[in-house]
Amino acid sequence: MNKSMPFAPADPPTPLKLSDEQKLNWLRLIRTQNVGPATFWRMINYFGGAEQAIEHLPEFARRSSKRQSQQPPITIQMVEREQNAARKFGATLVARGEHGYPPALAFLDAPPPLLYIKGNADLTTLPAVAIVGSRNGSAVGQQFTRTLVQELAQAGYVIVSGLARGIDTAAHKGALDQATMAVIAGGIDNYYPPRNKELQCQIEKTGLVITENPPGFEPRARDFPRRNRIISGCTLGTIVVEANLRSGSLITARLASEQGREVMAVPGHPTDPRAAGPNRLIMQGASMITCASDVLDNLQAMSDIKRYEQSSLFEPDAAQHPIDMYDIEPNAREAVLGALSTQAVEIDEIIRATGLPSREVRVVLLELELGGCLEHDGAQNIRLLAPL
Repeated sequence: MNKSMPFAPADPPTPLKLSDEQKLNWLRLIRTQNVGPATFWRMINYFGGAEQAIEHLPEFARRSSKRQSQQPPITIQMVEREQNAARKFGATLVARGEHGYPPALAFLDAPPPLLYIKGNADLTTLPAVAIVGSRNGSAVGQQFTRTLVQELAQAGYVIVSGLARGIDTAAHKGALDQATMAVIAGGIDNYYPPRNKELQCQIEKTGLVITENPPGFEPRARDFPRRNRIISGCTLGTIVVEANLRSGSLITARLASEQGREVMAVPGHPTDPRAAGPNRLIMQGASMITCASDVLDNLQAMSDIKRYEQSSLFEPDAAQHPIDMYDIEPNAREAVLGALSTQAVEIDEIIRATGLPSREVRVVLLELELGGCLEHDGAQNIRLLAPL
């Protein structure tokens, strides 16, 4: 599996401390329609800060071909209400780089800028491993998972999973007396699945619960892959215990590989559909796991690799030279639109095809993003959602 972007937990990002006003503006920006983590960081880089980015939103909306669907920016009062609701449930809002934000997650290309956490924030300073698998995990698979995580937790690793039924539940329960983190797709006050409400409450007391979504948010199907990206991003590696070929656990494994983290899988009997996913991962190059020592060997190898330098939170010249949208010629927008299609393509290819300066191309792409016309497939791949 791909290990091109290694991460060593001993070298965390430079600590960041936002003022209360900055954090509110970050929250306003990330809660704005059509602004996801990748768009958020591009706007921060282009304009030098969230407040400046928010000031430019109306102009971007006006220029967007779908400007009628663009909502006004979120107000300070709205995000203050959100934070107050989270505080009532005992949750804390942390920004990338602050204590309580998983350092490994901060090294992704476009990490969530803000997270709500509830529980023991110190757990994020420890090395972590993700364990995921089938919601209909077998009795043998769940027993193996509990034994495995107990040994890994005793070795000093935090166990991360998604609080789903089956293997996820077994992973959390096995590490409950040691150290476990649950990443959820809903708001901090949302218990999904409902049968795991008691388990989630226990994790809040002894472990840590993490979400990027606001209180009151009920997860939809498309929210779980985003949750999976956080699960894999928080850790040095991901272990898949049982999963069929269409399981979301394989999405987590793929994301872990793309993030340069270790991918491990527990082999199973070829006639069991739940073994199809792990067996295929092993055929594709994932490390085969049969006991805790296998995992520890793989994670030690990852920990010994020196990571690449973390990119800066901000472009060095962003605040000094903010974007002037009026410098963009009309034919530049036409050229960019002509180079786009519903097939995913790297941004660099759009720049080559148009022959335009990178800065102009990225401004036009940002306009289209905020208008809901573009979708990012990976850090640098984009496609039109529909022909324009």
